[in-house]
Amino acid sequence: MKRFADLHLRVPLKDPPKAESIIQKASELGYSLVGIPLSPHATREQISQLRHICSDAKVDFATRVNFSPRTPNELLQSLRRFRRKFEIVAVRCHTKDVARQAAKDRRVDLLQFSVTSLRKRFFDEAEAELASQALSSLELELAPILQLTSFSRVRLLSSLRREVATAERFKVPITISSGATDELLMRGPRDYAAVTTLFDLSMSSALRALSENPWVTVERNRKKLSPDYVAPGIHVVGRKTGA
Repeated sequence: MKRFADLHLRVPLKDPPKAESIIQKASELGYSLVGIPLSPHATREQISQLRHICSDAKVDFATRVNFSPRTPNELLQSLRRFRRKFEIVAVRCHTKDVARQAAKDRRVDLLQFSVTSLRKRFFDEAEAELASQALSSLELELAPILQLTSFSRVRLLSSLRREVATAERFKVPITISSGATDELLMRGPRDYAAVTTLFDLSMSSALRALSENPWVTVERNRKKLSPDYVAPGIHVVGRKTGA
Protein backbone atom coordinates (compact mmCIF):
# COMPACT_ATOMS: atom_id res chain seq x y z
CA MET A 1 0.00 0.00 0.00
CA LYS A 2 1.41 3.39 -1.01
CA ARG A 3 2.18 6.03 1.59
CA PHE A 4 1.27 9.39 0.10
CA ALA A 5 2.95 12.68 0.95
CA ASP A 6 2.31 16.36 0.37
CA LEU A 7 5.62 18.11 0.96
CA HIS A 8 4.27 21.64 0.58
CA LEU A 9 1.22 22.27 2.70
CA ARG A 10 1.27 25.99 3.42
CA VAL A 11 -0.67 26.21 6.66
CA PRO A 12 -1.14 29.59 8.41
CA LEU A 13 1.22 29.30 11.35
CA LYS A 14 -0.35 32.30 13.13
CA ASP A 15 -3.80 30.71 13.02
CA PRO A 16 -3.57 27.37 14.89
CA PRO A 17 -7.26 26.40 14.44
CA LYS A 18 -6.99 26.93 10.67
CA ALA A 19 -3.68 25.07 10.58
CA GLU A 20 -5.24 22.18 12.49
CA SER A 21 -8.19 22.10 10.07
CA ILE A 22 -5.91 21.95 7.00
CA ILE A 23 -3.70 19.24 8.49
CA GLN A 24 -6.75 17.19 9.48
CA LYS A 25 -8.05 17.53 5.92
CA ALA A 26 -4.75 16.19 4.57
CA SER A 27 -5.14 13.15 6.80
CA GLU A 28 -8.70 12.59 5.63
CA LEU A 29 -7.59 12.80 1.99
CA GLY A 30 -5.13 9.96 2.53
CA TYR A 31 -1.77 11.63 3.13
CA SER A 32 0.48 10.10 5.75
CA LEU A 33 3.25 12.72 5.54
CA VAL A 34 3.08 16.50 5.19
CA GLY A 35 5.88 18.99 4.74
CA ILE A 36 5.10 22.40 6.24
CA PRO A 37 7.29 25.41 5.39
CA LEU A 38 8.73 27.36 8.29
CA SER A 39 10.80 30.49 8.72
CA PRO A 40 14.55 29.78 8.86
CA HIS A 41 14.34 31.21 12.38
CA ALA A 42 11.39 29.09 13.48
CA THR A 43 11.34 28.43 17.22
CA ARG A 44 11.22 25.06 18.92
CA GLU A 45 7.81 26.02 20.28
CA GLN A 46 6.40 26.55 16.76
CA ILE A 47 7.79 23.25 15.57
CA SER A 48 6.55 21.46 18.67
CA GLN A 49 3.06 22.86 18.20
CA LEU A 50 2.90 21.67 14.58
CA ARG A 51 4.27 18.28 15.55
CA HIS A 52 1.54 17.96 18.17
CA ILE A 53 -1.21 18.92 15.67
CA CYS A 54 0.11 16.44 13.11
CA SER A 55 0.36 13.70 15.71
CA ASP A 56 -3.28 14.23 16.68
CA ALA A 57 -4.23 14.05 12.98
CA LYS A 58 -2.15 10.86 12.59
CA VAL A 59 0.14 12.28 9.92
CA ASP A 60 3.92 12.44 9.92
CA PHE A 61 5.35 15.97 9.99
CA ALA A 62 8.47 17.03 8.09
CA THR A 63 10.03 20.43 8.70
CA ARG A 64 10.64 22.43 5.54
CA VAL A 65 12.31 25.70 4.62
CA ASN A 66 11.83 27.62 1.37
CA PHE A 67 14.69 29.78 0.13
CA SER A 68 14.24 32.49 -2.52
CA PRO A 69 17.82 33.71 -2.99
CA ARG A 70 18.67 36.56 -5.33
CA THR A 71 22.18 35.28 -6.05
CA PRO A 72 24.08 31.97 -5.88
CA ASN A 73 26.18 33.35 -3.03
CA GLU A 74 23.06 34.17 -1.03
CA LEU A 75 21.88 30.58 -1.55
CA LEU A 76 25.21 29.17 -0.35
CA GLN A 77 25.08 31.31 2.78
CA SER A 78 21.55 30.13 3.57
CA LEU A 79 22.49 26.49 3.06
CA ARG A 80 25.49 26.80 5.36
CA ARG A 81 23.40 28.40 8.11
CA PHE A 82 20.17 26.41 7.96
CA ARG A 83 20.57 23.10 6.11
CA ARG A 84 20.88 21.04 9.27
CA LYS A 85 17.82 22.62 10.90
CA PHE A 86 15.29 21.25 8.41
CA GLU A 87 14.31 17.93 6.88
CA ILE A 88 13.40 19.49 3.52
CA VAL A 89 15.15 22.35 1.73
CA ALA A 90 13.41 23.86 -1.29
CA VAL A 91 14.78 26.62 -3.49
CA ARG A 92 12.61 28.95 -5.55
CA CYS A 93 14.81 29.71 -8.55
CA HIS A 94 14.18 33.26 -9.77
CA THR A 95 17.32 33.51 -11.91
CA LYS A 96 19.20 31.09 -14.11
CA ASP A 97 22.38 31.43 -12.01
CA VAL A 98 20.51 30.49 -8.84
CA ALA A 99 18.82 27.61 -10.65
CA ARG A 100 22.17 26.20 -11.79
CA GLN A 101 23.69 26.49 -8.31
CA ALA A 102 20.67 24.89 -6.65
CA ALA A 103 20.57 22.03 -9.15
CA LYS A 104 24.18 21.02 -8.55
CA ASP A 105 24.20 21.43 -4.76
CA ARG A 106 23.51 18.16 -2.97
CA ARG A 107 22.11 20.05 0.02
CA VAL A 108 19.09 21.15 -2.02
CA ASP A 109 16.13 18.76 -2.07
CA LEU A 110 13.53 20.47 -4.23
CA LEU A 111 13.76 22.85 -7.18
CA GLN A 112 10.82 25.23 -7.59
CA PHE A 113 9.97 27.65 -10.37
CA SER A 114 7.48 30.47 -10.79
CA VAL A 115 3.93 29.56 -11.83
CA THR A 116 3.00 33.09 -12.84
CA SER A 117 6.11 34.24 -14.73
CA LEU A 118 6.94 31.52 -17.22
CA ARG A 119 10.10 33.36 -18.25
CA LYS A 120 11.45 32.40 -14.83
CA ARG A 121 11.00 28.68 -15.37
CA PHE A 122 14.62 27.71 -15.98
CA PHE A 123 14.33 23.93 -15.92
CA ASP A 124 16.02 23.03 -19.21
CA GLU A 125 18.43 20.31 -20.30
CA ALA A 126 21.44 21.96 -18.65
CA GLU A 127 19.52 22.27 -15.40
CA ALA A 128 18.32 18.67 -15.60
CA GLU A 129 21.82 17.34 -16.24
CA LEU A 130 23.13 19.09 -13.12
CA ALA A 131 20.20 17.87 -11.02
CA SER A 132 20.63 14.31 -12.23
CA GLN A 133 24.13 14.27 -10.73
CA ALA A 134 22.98 15.66 -7.38
CA LEU A 135 20.02 14.76 -5.16
CA SER A 136 17.43 17.40 -6.00
CA SER A 137 13.96 16.74 -7.36
CA LEU A 138 11.80 18.88 -9.59
CA GLU A 139 8.82 19.96 -7.48
CA LEU A 140 5.54 20.54 -9.28
CA GLU A 141 2.78 22.27 -7.32
CA LEU A 142 -0.75 21.55 -8.49
CA ALA A 143 -2.93 23.96 -6.51
CA PRO A 144 -1.99 26.82 -8.90
CA ILE A 145 -3.43 24.83 -11.81
CA LEU A 146 -6.77 24.89 -10.01
CA GLN A 147 -6.53 28.66 -9.53
CA LEU A 148 -5.30 29.79 -12.94
CA THR A 149 -7.76 30.31 -15.75
CA SER A 150 -7.84 30.62 -19.51
CA PHE A 151 -4.55 31.28 -21.31
CA SER A 152 -2.48 31.43 -18.11
CA ARG A 153 -3.38 27.84 -17.32
CA VAL A 154 -2.71 26.70 -20.89
CA ARG A 155 0.76 28.28 -20.87
CA LEU A 156 1.64 26.72 -17.52
CA LEU A 157 0.54 23.28 -18.68
CA SER A 158 2.65 23.68 -21.81
CA SER A 159 5.71 24.52 -19.69
CA LEU A 160 5.04 21.59 -17.36
CA ARG A 161 4.77 19.27 -20.33
CA ARG A 162 8.26 20.25 -21.52
CA GLU A 163 9.76 20.09 -18.04
CA VAL A 164 8.34 16.67 -17.26
CA ALA A 165 9.70 15.29 -20.54
CA THR A 166 13.13 16.78 -19.75
CA ALA A 167 13.14 15.45 -16.18
CA GLU A 168 12.23 11.96 -17.32
CA ARG A 169 14.83 12.00 -20.07
CA PHE A 170 17.58 12.89 -17.58
CA LYS A 171 16.12 10.70 -14.80
CA VAL A 172 15.54 13.61 -12.43
CA PRO A 173 13.00 12.63 -9.74
CA ILE A 174 9.70 14.51 -9.76
CA THR A 175 7.87 15.39 -6.56
CA ILE A 176 4.26 16.51 -6.73
CA SER A 177 3.02 18.81 -3.97
CA SER A 178 -0.12 20.82 -3.52
CA GLY A 179 1.22 24.21 -2.43
CA ALA A 180 -2.27 24.60 -0.98
CA THR A 181 -3.08 27.44 1.42
CA ASP A 182 -6.71 26.47 1.95
CA GLU A 183 -8.78 23.31 2.25
CA LEU A 184 -10.69 24.21 -0.93
CA LEU A 185 -7.47 23.83 -2.93
CA MET A 186 -6.65 20.41 -1.50
CA ARG A 187 -7.26 17.18 -3.39
CA GLY A 188 -6.60 13.53 -2.76
CA PRO A 189 -3.39 12.00 -4.15
CA ARG A 190 -5.15 10.07 -6.89
CA ASP A 191 -7.06 13.20 -7.91
CA TYR A 192 -3.77 15.06 -8.24
CA ALA A 193 -2.32 12.14 -10.18
CA ALA A 194 -5.22 12.40 -12.62
CA VAL A 195 -4.51 16.13 -13.08
CA THR A 196 -0.95 15.37 -14.19
CA THR A 197 -2.24 13.64 -17.30
CA LEU A 198 -2.88 17.20 -18.56
CA PHE A 199 0.88 17.60 -18.94
CA ASP A 200 1.64 14.04 -20.04
CA LEU A 201 2.86 12.49 -16.80
CA SER A 202 1.80 8.85 -16.64
CA MET A 203 -0.40 7.73 -13.77
CA SER A 204 2.30 5.39 -12.43
CA SER A 205 4.93 8.18 -12.49
CA ALA A 206 2.50 10.60 -10.85
CA LEU A 207 1.72 8.19 -8.02
CA ARG A 208 5.44 7.65 -7.50
CA ALA A 209 5.91 11.44 -7.38
CA LEU A 210 3.30 11.56 -4.61
CA SER A 211 4.65 8.64 -2.63
CA GLU A 212 8.07 7.03 -3.12
CA ASN A 213 9.93 10.14 -4.26
CA PRO A 214 8.97 12.47 -1.38
CA TRP A 215 9.40 9.72 1.20
CA VAL A 216 12.90 8.96 -0.12
CA THR A 217 13.84 12.63 0.29
CA VAL A 218 12.58 12.88 3.87
CA GLU A 219 13.97 9.55 5.05
CA ARG A 220 17.39 10.29 3.51
CA ASN A 221 17.57 13.62 5.31
CA ARG A 222 16.38 12.21 8.60
CA LYS A 223 19.28 9.79 8.50
CA LYS A 224 21.68 12.66 7.79
CA LEU A 225 20.28 14.69 10.68
CA SER A 226 20.60 11.76 13.06
CA PRO A 227 23.42 11.95 15.62
CA ASP A 228 24.48 8.52 14.32
CA TYR A 229 25.24 9.90 10.85
CA VAL A 230 28.97 10.23 10.09
CA ALA A 231 29.26 10.50 6.30
CA PRO A 232 27.52 9.07 3.22
CA GLY A 233 27.36 5.32 3.75
CA ILE A 234 28.81 5.54 7.28
CA HIS A 235 26.57 5.38 10.36
CA VAL A 236 27.16 4.55 14.01
CA VAL A 237 25.40 1.26 14.75
CA GLY A 238 26.41 0.98 18.38
CA ARG A 239 28.18 2.97 21.07
CA LYS A 240 30.48 1.64 23.74
CA THR A 241 29.15 2.19 27.21
CA GLY A 242 31.20 2.54 30.36
CA ALA A 243 32.23 -0.64 32.15
